[in-house]
Amino acid sequence: LIFADLDTVLKRLPKIEKKAQLKVDESINEEYRLLTLIHQTLMDNEPIRSLKLSEAEEKIIRSYGFLTLKPMLYVCNIAEEDWLSGSLSAHAEAVFAYALEQNAQAMTISAKIESELSTLDEEDKLEMLDSMGVKQSGLDTLIQNAYTMLALRTFFTAGEKEVRAWTFQSGMRAPQCAGVIHTDFERGFIRAETIAYQDFIDAGSLNVARERGKMRSEGKQYVVQDGDILLFRFNI
Repeated sequence: LIFADLDTVLKRLPKIEKKAQLKVDESINEEYRLLTLIHQTLMDNEPIRSLKLSEAEEKIIRSYGFLTLKPMLYVCNIAEEDWLSGSLSAHAEAVFAYALEQNAQAMTISAKIESELSTLDEEDKLEMLDSMGVKQSGLDTLIQNAYTMLALRTFFTAGEKEVRAWTFQSGMRAPQCAGVIHTDFERGFIRAETIAYQDFIDAGSLNVARERGKMRSEGKQYVVQDGDILLFRFNI
């Protein structure tokens, strides 16, 4: 990954070097400064994420799609008793320390426990987790951590035929989320009827939630929240 990013930098630097030396274009100057810094970092065998760039700096180099700038999550397989107690082995501690240096994240999982859980139905799985004193499996935690790192969220659609979960980017507005289902939904978006996940759980059903006034009609500027249950109205 470092070699791939280095190749990208080496192709770009010579093209902007002369312009940067003339110091007539501030944006080129800043790009050249960043790429020079990145070049040295990669030559030191360090990923770009270790630089801990500012949001403005990341925006300048976003178009390059650098691989070592992408989020990284290290998953340590540890002993069953260590996972249950929250302890870290010496090896896991070393990985966590390395992740911190690299501006990455780390977590633990017990492959033995996950293997046992995979053979059980949902009821038995929950019973086993409860007996161990934990709320969710390591696999569920891994999925949640990955979603958080990538700023991903989930909304639901519920109809007579099926209920589906859809993944969207945090900060997306209602029309963009409609487009996740189909581009026509976004193009002809009128409004979104939505119920917050917790309101639905408290009510027990969509009808009861609607009777309690928890169903809202949201327009194009509504920022969809994680867990929203949405019904899109559109016309094309």
